[in-house]
Parts: sequence; structure tokens; C-alpha cells
Amino acid sequence: MPHPLYVAFIWHQHQPLYKSRVTGQYRMPWVRLHGTKDYLDLVLLLERYPKLHQTVNLVPSLIAQIEDYAAGTAEDPYLAASLQTTENLSSEQQQFILRHFFDANHQTLIDPHPRYAELYNQHQEQGEAWCLENWKPQDYSDLMAWHNLAWIDPLFWDDPAISKWLEQGRDFSLTDRQQIIAKHQEILGRILPQHRKMQETGQLEVITSPYTHPILPLLADTNSGRVAVPHMELPQSQFQWASDIPRHLQRAWDQYLSRFGQAPRGLWPSEQSVSPEMLPYAAKQGFQWLCSDEAVLGWTKEHFFHRDESGNVCEPEILYQPYRLETEQGDLSIVFRDHRLSDLVGFTYSAMDPQEAASDLVGHLDAIATTLSSRQSEDGNDLAQPWLVTIALDGENCWEFYPKDGLPFLESLYSQLSDRNDINLVTVSEYLDKFPARETLPAQELHSGSWVDGSFTTWIGDPIKNRAWDLLTDARQTLAYHPEATEEKNPEAWEALFAAEGSDWFWWFGEGHSSNHDAMFDQLFREHLTALYQALNEPVPEILQHPLEDHQPLLDHQPQGFIHPTIDGVADEQDWDHAGRITVAGARGTMHKSSVVQRLWYGLDHLNFYLRFDCQVGKKLGVDSPPELHLFWYYPGQTMHNSAVPLTKKPDTAPLNYLFHHHLKIDLLKSEALLQVAGGEQPWYPIPQEIQIGLDQCLELAVPWKDLHVEPDWHMELVAILAKDGSFVEYLPENSCIPLQVP
Repeated sequence: MPHPLYVAFIWHQHQPLYKSRVTGQYRMPWVRLHGTKDYLDLVLLLERYPKLHQTVNLVPSLIAQIEDYAAGTAEDPYLAASLQTTENLSSEQQQFILRHFFDANHQTLIDPHPRYAELYNQHQEQGEAWCLENWKPQDYSDLMAWHNLAWIDPLFWDDPAISKWLEQGRDFSLTDRQQIIAKHQEILGRILPQHRKMQETGQLEVITSPYTHPILPLLADTNSGRVAVPHMELPQSQFQWASDIPRHLQRAWDQYLSRFGQAPRGLWPSEQSVSPEMLPYAAKQGFQWLCSDEAVLGWTKEHFFHRDESGNVCEPEILYQPYRLETEQGDLSIVFRDHRLSDLVGFTYSAMDPQEAASDLVGHLDAIATTLSSRQSEDGNDLAQPWLVTIALDGENCWEFYPKDGLPFLESLYSQLSDRNDINLVTVSEYLDKFPARETLPAQELHSGSWVDGSFTTWIGDPIKNRAWDLLTDARQTLAYHPEATEEKNPEAWEALFAAEGSDWFWWFGEGHSSNHDAMFDQLFREHLTALYQALNEPVPEILQHPLEDHQPLLDHQPQGFIHPTIDGVADEQDWDHAGRITVAGARGTMHKSSVVQRLWYGLDHLNFYLRFDCQVGKKLGVDSPPELHLFWYYPGQTMHNSAVPLTKKPDTAPLNYLFHHHLKIDLLKSEALLQVAGGEQPWYPIPQEIQIGLDQCLELAVPWKDLHVEPDWHMELVAILAKDGSFVEYLPENSCIPLQVP
């Protein structure tokens, strides 16, 4: 019997425990704001397309906080400020509002609303001090109203009250703000009932995660970090508390039963982290299937997934099927997500036209089906076996970067898929019910790793992360010294422990990730540990009174995520927030040659790699610098034609004496680009290109990957040279290259 291509979307909805165990209030507003913007609308939109089935993971810590807000018993500083009378705002309250009520992607959540954009631009252009001196009470009232109004999803804009506020635009009163917050509470109260309803109709499968989102392999043994990174620096104390794993699973299970009236079947392991040690606990609890990342499958099977120039997996038979894991407590099924397709939805399609992005995703699915059908022994284009493509990703944060919170993209995607009979969107469980796993992975051979490179380096191994693990180990051991403090007799101590074991704190500690709220995550982690000691009547260690690290803004650093800047030469700082940064040597001191260029910014997404050149104040590239910019890059480990830099007066030193594969020449006076590739018969020859150039306050470039004809995961090294009349003048960065990896 021929089969369609089965596709399982799994949306992961998660927020850490923001509630302070010291004040009893929420430190951050993200459950409330994402609750009004991301959780309900995603499934309501899906309900309009009954042919399409999907899976949603609701993390227990998120569910508890949604219920708290829906009941009106939760309070956070943003909420408290929003309900203040503006005439009596203190200077501290005014500063808080100015600093935090623009916490949103301005291009999608602020700019579409004229009054909100007006206030934002005043703050950006005039500065905080000017606003404090010149703003009237009505300005603060409008800002507080728009901060809360803009986070309401566009799917709800036809609500009469919301429509009235959007049309009103300005001159919001305290009563208006109170009613907007009441609308938040109303939307939050609909989230869980809607998920339960759609699960009961069969269109949705709701799954769960360990209670507070801990990484189970690291709870079992922090030494599991060395499975993927053998020489990893580990914490001083080994954390080995596998007994906490069933506690997290049982609490998740019990909460799910009480909210959804049935047992969960699927488990989203926190950060898609798995190991042989955690499998028996999941099976014993009653879970039937797990989800992890293709990197874990690759490590397990000792297979590197190759992709073609379009990013499609060259070995689809390996990735696009569930596997069986046999444990002494019973069998589990496991599915592995297509990392690239998931990232396209999560990080790249937001920068594309919504219809083009949806068509691109459908095109990838068609290409997968074509490859699978071409490999089968039977003739014909229909699939002789059932295959499952898993697309699994964060279901909340990505939409902030899409126009209208992703509504046009999802409508286009769902419309296209609803018209197809050869692509079938299913829940994971309904697929497994029809087509159990055909192949077994030996459970003891399952790789210990996560969705990030198949390792745990995001959560352990860094000095600050290790210090946090040592603090957690000390607290956990202190609890063990109190056998009388059972979960029934001292739930406060155990709840504090479970909260501190969550993955989010370790994500933000040390190198790798940073946000404007790092200090608050640091504080919350220490407050959870503090509450544990207090619940045991033990002295609180002095170290918990101090931040684990200095939370100063990063200077030079590697890219911290995908970026999608608008290429206009204006240098929107929000566009480059996750980009890598290199300070040019001359900007560091008088011992280095001065350069007009002060900083380099670099980053990428699945469409382009991006560069930005910042100049000294009052200077401009091409006018106050040599008029030619030459970019050269090569690909370590790849066999290809390479040629020397075609400039005179070039020093014979590394990296200038390297041989390169691509050369981009930019005429800074005309903003014109010439892309060349090294050839076998001639040093360089031109190739077509669609490079974007923005030259105004700075120079911004977007170089499409498709112009370069490179494959995913290739490493590349880039050097920039300023020249005049074909003669070398200077190069950037000093004594090194810019490193990147094709996504």
C-alpha cells in the first residue's frame, strides 16, 4: 500500500520558574506575555485546519505558572508597574518603565503601532534622561498600555475590546490598562482547556517534560558530560542523584493526569537530552516515546548526516523513522528531529516572505519524499514504506521575529499542506500506533547528549556553570543529611531543590548565551538554593548572597545565535544583538596602528552570512578609508581550487599569504560588488551574486550561501582587506581570520 510522507510537528512550550522563593512574586513577566501571544493562538489556528494533526509539549513549570496568572494570583514587576497611577510614579518607577517596557522586537511588536513606535524612537534618539525630563504622565500611561497590548496575538485583534484599543492608539487611562491586563488573564485561562479539548478530538497530542525541566543525564551523573567531550572540565564535586529522576517524572505525570484526564504518552526530555541511565526511569513511569535530536542519533550510530547544497539529508532512511529502545522496565520508542528543518522554522523563515517561506518548507518535504521514493526497490513515485519526518522546536520565542507573530506564515503553510494528500501531518502517537518502530537501537549504546551539538557543553564544563553545579551539589547533599525532611513533611525544601535543578539557569551562566536578564537568572537560581537551606533551618552559605559572575555586557565574543539584520547601513543594534563582535586592534590602544574601522560584527542564518563594519565617529568607509574592500575566504579541510590574494604590496605573512577560494570586491564609492571564485585555469573568475550592501552610518553586507555553492557544516575562514587601486593598505581583523560555520 502506498504511503504519504508523514510529518510530525512538535512544539515545545517552556518557561522556567520565575517565582521568587524570597518575595513570592514573579521576577519576570514572560509566562504572562508569551501566554497572551504564543500558546493559545498556535492551537486555535491549527483547529481551523482539522486535517492537520500536531504535538505540543507543555512543560509542568509552565503549566503551574499559567494557572497562577489565570487565577489572578501571580504578580510580576511589569504587571505591578502597568497598574500604577502615572501621576504618582516615582523616579525609580519611571526609570524601570523606560528601561523595560520596550522589551520586544521593535520591528514586529513596536514599529507596526504608531504611538508605540513614537515613544520607542524618542527613547532611542533622545535618550532616557531626555524622556525623564520631558515626558508627561500620559506618555508613561501610553507606553505601559502598548507594552501589554502589543503582546496580544494578532489572532485576537478582532475581539471588540482589543480592536477598540488598537484603533484608539493613544491617551490610554488606568482603566484601559486594567482592562488590557484583564484580557491577558482571560486569554491565559483558555490555554489549558483548549489543549485538552483538541487532544480529546484527536487533532492534538499533548506531551510533557520532567517537572522543572532538568537535564536528566546530568542529574544521574555529571560525568556524563565527558561522553561527547572526553576532556571536559567538570565541577569539583560529582553530582550523582539519579533518585531525583523518578521524582521529576512522577510530578510531571501526576500534574498531567489532573489537567488532561488521561496519562501522557510522550516525553520531551529537557533540552532533548538523553542517556542510557535515564531510559529505565522513563519506561517505568509509563512513557511510551521520547524525542531527541539528529545529532544524538548520529553519535549513536556513529554516522555523520551529510546534506546536499539545499540542506536536505542525503541519508533520509536513517533519520526519518522511529527507533525502539529496549530497557529492563519496558520498551520505548524514540524519534529524532530534523535539526535543519526545525531551525529553518525557528530562526530563518521569519526573515523571508511568509508565502515563500512556507513554500520553501513544503519544497524540502517534497525533496525528502522524492529521495526516499528513488531509493526504494519498488517502482513508482509513491512511498512503499511509512516514513516520519520530525520537526521539533521552541513554540514560543521564534514568533516574535515573524510578521504578525507568524500568522501569515502558518496560514500559508497550513493551507498548502491541507491541499496535499501525499503529505500527512500526524501526532507522534498516532503514527506509532499504526507503524511501530522497525529498527532497534541498543539502549546502552544510546549517546548521552542534547540537541546542542549532541553534547552538554551548554550546561556544564564552563567555570561558572561548574561553580553552579557545585552549589547545587552542596545543597542536595545538605538535604540528604535530613532524612526527616521527606517530600510530604517538608515540601518547601524539595520544591526549592527541583526548581534549582532546572536547565535554564545553567544555560545562561558563563560563556555561550547572554541576555539582558542574566543577573536575574543568576539571582533566581541562588534564591531557589537559599529557600532550600531555609526550609531545613540550615545556615545559608555566604556565597549565595553574591552573584556567580559579573554580569557586564560582553565585548568581543562569538555569535550567540542566528541573526536577520536589515541591510541598510543604519546598524540597528537589535538586529545584531546575537552577532559575533571583534574590536579592531587600533581601537584598543596606541600600541596598534589606528584604523578607520573600529569594530567588526558577523553572524549568519540559513540564507546568508552577515558582516558589519563600524567606523570611528564621524568617519565613513570609502571616504575616510581606502575605497576598496576585499573579502577572502577559504574552507579548511575541503579539496577545491584556491588562489592567492590578487593585490600588490601585500605582506608575505599569515593569513595574507594563504590561498583562498572566494573573493568579494566591494567598491565603497559606488556600493558595487564583484564576486569571484578561484579556478583551475585562471586565478579568479566572476560568478553571479545577489549580495546586499548597505552603506550609511556603517557598512552592512549579506552574502547568500547559494551564491557560494557550499554545503552545510563546512567551516570557513574570512579575512577583510582595505585597498586602493589594487594595492594592499590594511587588513582586518589583526593577525587572525573571522571563523564561521555554514549552518
